[in-house]
Amino acid sequence: MRCSVSARSAVLFRALLVLLGIALVAGTTACGTTTSSAPGQQGPATASIGDPNPVPIGPDPTPVLPVTVKNYDGSDVTVTDASRIIAADRDGTLVQTVIALGMGSKLVGRSTNAPSTVSGLPVVSSGSGQLSVEAIAALRPSVFLTDTTSATPVMRDQLEALGITVVYMDPNRTMDGVGPQIQAVAAALGVPEAGQKLAQRTRDEISAATASVPKQDKPLRIAFLYLRSTAITMIAGKGSGADALIGAIGGVDAGTASGINEPFVPITSEALIAAAPDVILVMTDGLASVGGVDGLTKIPGIAQTPAGKNKRVVDMADNVVLSFGPNTGRVVGALAKAVYGDHTA
Repeated sequence: MRCSVSARSAVLFRALLVLLGIALVAGTTACGTTTSSAPGQQGPATASIGDPNPVPIGPDPTPVLPVTVKNYDGSDVTVTDASRIIAADRDGTLVQTVIALGMGSKLVGRSTNAPSTVSGLPVVSSGSGQLSVEAIAALRPSVFLTDTTSATPVMRDQLEALGITVVYMDPNRTMDGVGPQIQAVAAALGVPEAGQKLAQRTRDEISAATASVPKQDKPLRIAFLYLRSTAITMIAGKGSGADALIGAIGGVDAGTASGINEPFVPITSEALIAAAPDVILVMTDGLASVGGVDGLTKIPGIAQTPAGKNKRVVDMADNVVLSFGPNTGRVVGALAKAVYGDHTA
């Protein structure tokens, strides 16, 4: 039995739709449009906390000194004067803490990564965190706050020989360590009550931020990359601080999960492919130094990862993303929003 003209037309029309559908799928894949089923924001995103300057917990406190506290290495140190403070560590945590305690007016020196409210103060460290003993001594600090990683053993001997009062803090960056670190700084400056209030406020903000993270059937694998042009490319692993931050937003640190047991190791194609991140987290200036997202995908191995294929990259300001101080709750909240988009609670 012959088909009518209208019947033949219907058959041809349905066949055309099928072919067109196949062509659209092929075209989408060829153009590199995301086909990832990973939940949350797709494509590049920037995480911002707005004004990064820490909010003081209250009016400028009056230090009660002298006070004897323990350094992170277990030794005792007595602080008799907090009128001239230098705070310097690799990520700017100590400077932010001093400001949030209401002691910012006492700062006379700082590290490179510091809030804009103290941008006019002399810098006593390089961009890599290397301290200058000469720069520290020239500022005649009554107390110098740093950590046991920023100050090498040789530097510690030099500072002691110069008679500078130094308080060495914990260099490790974890969510559980944020409150104790704040209280340790406050104790060293003779303002323990301000420290208790600031630590509690920060813990409350962290709790609120982590509560906003949506539940995932399968946690995202997130890799933190440290970039300084294509000459310095590192992937974070265990103990970098980035692993704690990634865990706080419900993710799995891709570097650690792939077996990287050092805070940072040079990026290799093999390491990136093994890490297989769904999302790549970077510092804003570091991303710019490699030519943005397009330049990032040219680094060997990036394009072979799920994050690279989908250009799922989240950047955050250099002096904010790894600072585990009074802004930590805001950092966690901003990252969660950038990674999960409108799915945050």
